[in-house]
Amino acid sequence: MAEKFETGQVLTGKVTGIQPYGAFVALDEQVQGLVHISEVTHGFVKDINEHLSVGDEVKVKILDINEQSGKYSLSIRATEEAPAKQQQASVQKQAVSEDAPAGFNTLKDKLQDWIKQTEGK
Repeated sequence: MAEKFETGQVLTGKVTGIQPYGAFVALDEQVQGLVHISEVTHGFVKDINEHLSVGDEVKVKILDINEQSGKYSLSIRATEEAPAKQQQASVQKQAVSEDAPAGFNTLKDKLQDWIKQTEGK
């Protein structure tokens, strides 16, 4: 079994089954492996069905082969280029507005308003 496939090898396989935790991919007629949900793509995957369907042909990299159990750990994201860090940084900058006060200062200011509100009642 290990003679045919090796760790680090990149192959094309066919999705044969999908579970909430990952997808089973057939490498040939006798061998199939699991692509864990965290190895489907770069970034967070909430629902694997949004990314894969049974019958899809996918490019996978063999991460690990367990000789005793015959289990293959596969990755789709290892065959894809990671998103550029520049894009990630720009998204983070957009999420935090420059004119918005940061940290506990806003809470400190609001606390004074809340105290005034409760004293007025």
